[in-house]
Amino acid sequence: MIKYHPKEEMLLLHAQGKLHLGLANAVSAHCELCTVCKHKLNALTEQLAQASLVDDKPLLEPTNTEMDFSSMMAQIMELPATPQTSHSTSRQTVQVNGYKYQLPRALSQQANKSWSGLGKISRMRLDADDDTARASLLHIDANGEIPEHTHTGREVTLLLAGYFEDEFSQYVPGDFIELDAQHKHSPKTANGCLCYTVVDAPLHFTKGISKLLNPIGELIY
Repeated sequence: MIKYHPKEEMLLLHAQGKLHLGLANAVSAHCELCTVCKHKLNALTEQLAQASLVDDKPLLEPTNTEMDFSSMMAQIMELPATPQTSHSTSRQTVQVNGYKYQLPRALSQQANKSWSGLGKISRMRLDADDDTARASLLHIDANGEIPEHTHTGREVTLLLAGYFEDEFSQYVPGDFIELDAQHKHSPKTANGCLCYTVVDAPLHFTKGISKLLNPIGELIY
């Protein structure tokens, strides 16, 4: 069961079209896997459309007080969800190191590049449409581990297939994990996993020989 979801503020920004491509794809792919967030996003989109028809003003602009997200989401969730029309975009299959995965539709059109990697970790760069963000498909082979690190910026990870765990939890497909400089972890997987990741600053390795990578962090994140 999916335990980790995008924050409500991020869903609202996505519905308003204000996320860069890397994060927008992460949210869209999550909503393909998570019926709870898909319903919330449909309701937000409907609310946007209604507000635009009524007074042609941006949705939920506060007047004299700050936006109350809890109250806002409660009102939105009372709206009937608008059924989504099915898209013709087919789901692409990717292969890496003997593994085969079917991607969410949100990522299928981009996943036509080559893999690069070292040891049990492989990466395919995708477009983020942002000067600082880096978006990637990240694959870890069975019994693979990313060395312990923290984050000098924000890291969003959407688990697409397989399972992994770190110091904080065990994750299942669909989990949307957002970490920053307050977190230090070392993700590992017993059977292999595929993730979609978006980072806006280099990782900072904190343990052992992997610390030697920090001086070139700008080149490898």
